Order: sequence, then C-alpha cells, then structure tokens
Amino acid sequence: MAWLGAVQAQEFGPAKWGLGLRLPETTTDSSIDKAFDDGRILRTHVMRPTWHFVASADIRWMLELTAPRVHRTIGHYCRKLGLGPAVCARATGIFERALDGQALTRPELNLRLERAGMSAKGISLAMLTIFAELEGVICSGPRRGKHHTYAQLSARAPDARRLSRDESLAELTARFFRSHGPATMSDFVWWSGLTMADTKRGLEMNRAKPEVVEGSTYWTVGNTSRPGTDRANAHLLPIYDEYLVSYRDREAVPHGPTVVKSRSRESVTFQHALVIAGQVAGTWRMPKTSEGVAIDVFPLRRLTKPERGQVNAAGERYGRFVGAPVTVSIAQ
Repeated sequence: MAWLGAVQAQEFGPAKWGLGLRLPETTTDSSIDKAFDDGRILRTHVMRPTWHFVASADIRWMLELTAPRVHRTIGHYCRKLGLGPAVCARATGIFERALDGQALTRPELNLRLERAGMSAKGISLAMLTIFAELEGVICSGPRRGKHHTYAQLSARAPDARRLSRDESLAELTARFFRSHGPATMSDFVWWSGLTMADTKRGLEMNRAKPEVVEGSTYWTVGNTSRPGTDRANAHLLPIYDEYLVSYRDREAVPHGPTVVKSRSRESVTFQHALVIAGQVAGTWRMPKTSEGVAIDVFPLRRLTKPERGQVNAAGERYGRFVGAPVTVSIAQ
C-alpha cells in the first residue's frame, strides 16, 4: 500500500481486496483486518475528500501536505450546514478528550457532543469527524465487531514520519507516478487534490520523464522499463480500484474494442470490474448466498475458452483471500 501512496477505501471490504490483489497470494482478508486493527493501516479522509487507506508511518507528512486542500473542499459543506470554524474546533477538542485511552464509534462520539451541549447527526457529524481527521487529531480505530471506531491519531501512529513540504510533495509525487504511471499531470491533480503548480514542482524534483502519446503528455518517475506484464491473466477488480479510479481522463481507462455500447465506461468504472490482458472486459458482482461465495461475471464481449478459465482462476484466488469456497458464473 505504501508503494501506491494511498488507496481509495470508502467501500471497506472491496478496498481490502484491492490491497490483497497487490500483495503476495498468501495475503488474506483476515491478515489485512489484523493490520488494520493493529493500526499499521489507517483509514481516513486524507485526499479529495473520501476515505483512503494509508500506512500509519506516512499519515503525518501526507496529512500535512494534503489537508489544507481538503479543508477547502469540506469548508463549503460546513458553511452550508452552519458549522463554522469555532464549532468545528470545539467538536475536535471534544473528540480528542473523549478518545483519550479508548476508541469510540461515530454515534458514541455524538453522545459526547450532546453531553457538551452540541448535537450533530448525519452529514453534520460526518463533516465534524472529517475536520478532526484533517487536523491530525483522530483517525480510524480498531473495529468493534462490524462497527468502525475512531481513535486518537497520536495513539494509532506514534512513530509517523514528518517531512518538510517539499520533501512531502516530492515523496507523494514519486509514489504516484511510480505506481500509477505513465500518467498525466491532471491525473495526479485529481488523485492528490493538490494544484497543478504543486504537480509541476513535484515532477521537477523527481526529474520525471515525459512521453507524448496521441497529443497527451504522460509522466513516469524512476525506472521506465516495462517488465513483462501478466497479459495472460484475468483480474476481478473491486469497485473504486486504483487501476480505474485514479485517473482524471476516463477515456484513458483501457477498454477492449468490442465494449457493448449500452454500457458506458463510467458505469464500468464504478462497479466491480473484470480486467483481462490489462483491459476492462466486463463487470462482476457477488449476490448473497447461504454457503460460500457466488461471483456472477458479466463480460462485455464473448470470452474465449482460455479467458473463461482465467476468470475462474481469478475467482478461486478471491476464495483463498476470504477463506471460503467460490462458485463463478459467467454470463454468455
């Protein structure tokens, strides 16, 4: 995950699978749960704003770099909700004291607000918790059963690194363009929430290499050689996977030449996606079942027999990840 910089994670379960796909095949859902509950992986609003997984070692320098821009975004919503700076600051203080030595759910934090003469439910409560996250006061805590909690950031990431702004900018730019590149400057602006001026500065500091393709300039940091890709493999990517959602230009999302016209690229991007040979080849979903895991695959074109075998293998890998038997059904 640190290699990617951050991983979009508003859908907790699918986001864990996104990590699992990029880790050794021995990685399981339960091992990621443990890393999360132990605080090695944090989930917080560090960019755009939406939930992201971030390595605890990176949370301080990354927040200090990106939080001012996210504050500008949520400030608009806070003002519409009547949550001025003084209200947000007071709620942050209440959260910090309430979380001293313990982790609490969002409703439990609201009870602490009510005891202090404040009340904020729904989107208002969400905005107050995001504000406190951006201030570096709170972050995700260990789960309590199926419920997510908040904890003090200082307790969850006591050894998090701090960097100067230039160091942070260079680091985040390098991580994005190494793991997501070749990519455009607009892609990084979208992904990070930083400015175009910041992006240019980050690329300069990393001595990034440009490549013009069909009139667009793509940048790469570090080794530009392309090792052999697994073009023979099929992947079942989760919704909001970095492979699809990290790029501003949706036209750059690779789709095969026979995409069904009635299914837009946007609709595929924001579903679980089937990817074959690096190109989006369909969608998939998991209907509820009483036994094991059922995966229904909806190709956008007719799959070859070898490709169908690869899709079944991808389903089996998901089964090993979650520790349950999997049945894969591929629509004709």
